Amino acid sequence: MGMTPNELARGLFRVLETGDPALAAEVVHDRFANREAAVAPAACSLSGPAGVLASSAWLRSAYEDLRLPIDAMAEDGDRVWVRLRMQGRHTGPFVRYRDGRLDQAVPPTGREIDCEQIHVLDLHEGKVVRHEAVRDDVTMLQQLGVFPPSPSVALRMAAWKVGGRAARAAEEVTRRAAEAASSV
Repeated sequence: MGMTPNELARGLFRVLETGDPALAAEVVHDRFANREAAVAPAACSLSGPAGVLASSAWLRSAYEDLRLPIDAMAEDGDRVWVRLRMQGRHTGPFVRYRDGRLDQAVPPTGREIDCEQIHVLDLHEGKVVRHEAVRDDVTMLQQLGVFPPSPSVALRMAAWKVGGRAARAAEEVTRRAAEAASSV
């Protein structure tokens, strides 16, 4: 017997927290598509469990002790809505991409994040096949000191960009995401 829609949703977010390839294979459809992958490393756009594992590696490379506690869920047939919090400590560079290239790299701040997100999951053949989200990225960036920019974080970001550390961080995060994707 397969998992319930709520169990599938919980499983997907557990994969993001842990990077568990076996669980990814169990809950993620081979045709899985992530609408939110545009700001992530290219491997996060891969279909199926590979893309989810790449997304997990991307997030966990920036946030130590990544937690995604679920506040509420609702389901209607083959669709599940999930309201959760994204929590963790920013101990690695948080790298955002645009058109597959480095857009922004936030050097580790050591700060805790705690922001709300709403996710919509489509199910097909007993697995999660599609994901889209409404995230409170402004709150996350405020908690990191990026928006509005605190002088110290803005200076560190500029130094990272000029000194090449941002580009090296993006290369490393891209490599980690690709390695996680290939673990399927």
